[in-house]
Order: sequence, then structure tokens, then C-alpha cells
Amino acid sequence: MSRPLAKLRVLDLATTIAGPYCARLLGDAGAEVIKIETAEGELMRNRPPYRNGASTSYGQLNAGKRSLVLDLKRPESVAIVKKLVAEVDVLVENFRPGVMARFGLHYDVLKEINPRLIYTAISGFGQTGPSAQLAAYAPAVHASSGFDLTHLTYQQDRTRPDNCGIYIADILTGTYAFGATMTALYQRNATGRGQMVDVSMLESMLALPLGEVQAAQFPMPPPGRPMFGPVATATGWIMPAVASERTFQNLAAAAGRPDWVTDPRFAKYIDRRANWGQLIDELELWSTKLPTAEVEAALNAAGVPCSTYRTVAEALADPQLEHRGALAEVHDAGGSFKVVNPPWRMSDAEIGVQNFAAGLGEHSRAILAELGYAPTEIDALIASGAAS
Repeated sequence: MSRPLAKLRVLDLATTIAGPYCARLLGDAGAEVIKIETAEGELMRNRPPYRNGASTSYGQLNAGKRSLVLDLKRPESVAIVKKLVAEVDVLVENFRPGVMARFGLHYDVLKEINPRLIYTAISGFGQTGPSAQLAAYAPAVHASSGFDLTHLTYQQDRTRPDNCGIYIADILTGTYAFGATMTALYQRNATGRGQMVDVSMLESMLALPLGEVQAAQFPMPPPGRPMFGPVATATGWIMPAVASERTFQNLAAAAGRPDWVTDPRFAKYIDRRANWGQLIDELELWSTKLPTAEVEAALNAAGVPCSTYRTVAEALADPQLEHRGALAEVHDAGGSFKVVNPPWRMSDAEIGVQNFAAGLGEHSRAILAELGYAPTEIDALIASGAAS
């Protein structure tokens, strides 16, 4: 099967996580992605784990991309980018608004070179507005979006704001940027014109607290105990997700408490929500008498969505992932490692991480030659530091 974006060309000027992840998803679908880096290499090349100087964190975000090293402070390097822009379909960047303009590479300039260009710009707060110029990394965006304090409300006996060590805003925004880029490409098929795509990390994060966005507008009393919390067993904890009337009825059956279905404290959702703490207390009278595995088996047999709490290593060993081909092997200077494929499959197209992560500047000479630079010109660009 062919890859659906096999004829697409992408220029990746992004750094760290959100932009590179967007560009990698385009590459996973078959696009040729050229990544531009500084001579020091982009930030993620310095993130562990390392093997023989190669970072698997970098590789996970940049597998399948060709690497071209340029110094964008030099006019010769900017000229190279403009030559590339004339030949690509998509440009992805996640600099603070205004940085690309200082390079002379902002959208208004580049669209004159290539009117069909899709220019995807990812930033903390959007390209315009009173917060546009603020610096942003995922932890700050988590706090500014209300995510951390919302998460705190679901933690028992906690008063200090929560600290999410996983960069949710980056991956989520990179995924939205991928979808927005594909939407712009679809529109280009009809209009023949490219456009700028402006993706905000803050707005991406506000898509997560679905109920809380509405509760902020129409306040309602909190449940007696945070819903969807861990339930104790005799040997640990389990998470049942009781989100519908059917799953509540199934939970009652699994716990041997059919009376809950007609109990005025629990029968209706609004009352069950108000008395959630009592429901969990009574559920734990059953669950704490059984080991976690038996509780999980009973809930699964009854059709109650649930899971034990697993480490990432345990999750990666799940045979379901092997069946799905969820992990792809990637090779770099340090050997091989596995990364997670995109979570979708297509019946008539191949989707998946490409099997290499480039060394810094590994493709510089080849890409410059493809742009028409003679060997002597390439030598001169490298000698001057404009490329390497």
C-alpha cells in the first residue's frame, strides 16, 4: 500500500515538541520532511536517554526527517530557505510570534514565493492579541489554561497546585496542528491557494476540560467525592469509569448490589453525582475484599470499563499493542529504539513512523545539491558557517 501523503513536501523549522510532532505526523503519512536545525542541533538532541551521543527523545519526535543545518542569521541561509519554500507544500514553525519576521521569513514574504504554501505557525497564545508575545512552554500553558487547578480538584487531600510532568499541551497542540494543516491542504485542492494556519497551545488545552468549561459558565455543586477516582482493592487500586446508566447498572451487578439501581441516592445521575462519595464507600466494601486482578476480571465480565494502574513499561508490553503494530523500530547512530506509531490505521494506505532518525546535518550536502548548488558552492556555504 502507498502512503497517502507520498507526494507532499514539508519544511520543518520547529523545535522542541509541538511543531516537530506535527511535522513527524505528516512524515508518518508519507510526506518528505526536511528539518532545519542550527549547528548546535535543536533542543531535543540534548535530551536523554542517549546512546552513542544520539537522543531517543529527539528520535521519537523527528524520525523519518532529513536534517539540514543552516544559520538563519546569515542571508545566504535565508536564501536557501526561500529556495526550499518554492518547492514545498507545508512549512511548520513554532517560534514566538515575530521571530520568523526577524529572519525575513514570515508568511507575507513566503506566500509571494509560493502562493500554494501552507504555513503552519504554532505558538503559546496565538499570533495576535495581548498575550501573543509571551514566551510559552507546556508547563506554563497547563497553568494558564486552568488544567492544573482543575486536576487538583480531583485529588483528595491536596492543596498545592498539581504539577503535570507530561507535556500534554505540546503533543495535543502538535496533533491539532496536524489536523489543521490537513484541513488547509484539503481547501487548497479546491482553491489552489495556500494560507497561514495559526495554532494556539492555550486554546488547544481548553478543549480538554469539557465539563469544566461549561461549569465555569453555569456553576453546579461539586460531587460529594471526586468522580472517576481510584477505587481501593485488597492489593492495590483500580479505576472504573462509570459514565453511563448502563455502566452504573453493570457496576451494581458486579458488586452484588442490585439495590443501588433503585436506591434514591444513586438511581438518577444527578443524585448519584451528589452522593458519589457514598457510592464509592459502599463499592469499596466489596472491592477491598478481593485482589485487584479479581476486581478487574469481575468488572470486565460485567461490561464496566476499568483498568488497573499500569506503568508505561507495563502498558508498552500489552499484547494489544503488539497486535496493532503500535510500536515502530527506529535506527540512529546509537542503534535502534521503539517509538509509538500514530494511533490510526487505514484500510487502503500505509501509516507509520519511518525507520530512521537523522544525524545532525546528515543530509545538508544532498539537499543543497538538489536545490542546484554546485559542489564548490556547497563547500563555500559550509566553510562560511551558513550551512553545515
